[in-house]
Amino acid sequence: MATSISQAFVKQFEREVHEAYQRMGSKLKGTVRSINNIKGSTAVFQKVGKGTASTKSTHGMVPVMNLDHSSIECLLQDYYAGDWVDRLDELKVNIDERQVIANAGAYALGRKTDEMIISSLASAAQNLIPATATGLTKDKVLEAFEILGEADIPDDGQRFAIVGWKQWSDLLKINEFGNSDYIGSDELPWKGTQAKSWLGTTWIPHSGLPDNGAGVRSCFWFHKTAIGHASGSDVQTDISWHGDRAAHFVNNMMSQGAALIDANGVVVVDCTEL
Repeated sequence: MATSISQAFVKQFEREVHEAYQRMGSKLKGTVRSINNIKGSTAVFQKVGKGTASTKSTHGMVPVMNLDHSSIECLLQDYYAGDWVDRLDELKVNIDERQVIANAGAYALGRKTDEMIISSLASAAQNLIPATATGLTKDKVLEAFEILGEADIPDDGQRFAIVGWKQWSDLLKINEFGNSDYIGSDELPWKGTQAKSWLGTTWIPHSGLPDNGAGVRSCFWFHKTAIGHASGSDVQTDISWHGDRAAHFVNNMMSQGAALIDANGVVVVDCTEL
């Protein structure tokens, strides 16, 4: 009886951790260029420059674009999030408590995934809009919008903007962002705060954006192809029995990395938080 309970515990725990990570672990994994099942400690993302079209004479050779090719190396790192589950708690088969532990491990790894992506975004200092005393304003939004347009960043539905919760509140004060007269009732941010489409961009509030310690938070507007995320191992769970503790040790782990591919595709918007 005890053995069958333990096996059921392990199998269900592994499934719950994986589902929790996929459901709510990372908010940003789907916003960047991603490759999975990497073999080795590094992944390579290819970057291709702009091509130029030219004419040719009759029967002449077709001109080549001479595209600039470069590669970006992404280092994978291993991360772990473990905890103990007492045997007596296990025998009680308390589903709610097991789910809490499963979620905690998955969320911890999910936050680490977002942290790597945000760190890569923060390394793009090429397009920086400095902080002012007025937080995130419509003028700042439009300035960032212009920078992306002038850099020929595609307006193809793959632009994303992540802002802090204070900046999300600032956006709600902009009529064009939160008024149905401008955006229609289907895009109102008041219906939910997970994401919203505006200016051809998906806007996402996030609690993990960097703060310089002086009341200035960095927000990011970027194209999906500007950041690369590589996974050598998605979230896995290993559960082992320790008789001296009369408990299972639950170890959640993953091997992932993120890298900046194209700084032109990222605009950093610094905002004061008064």
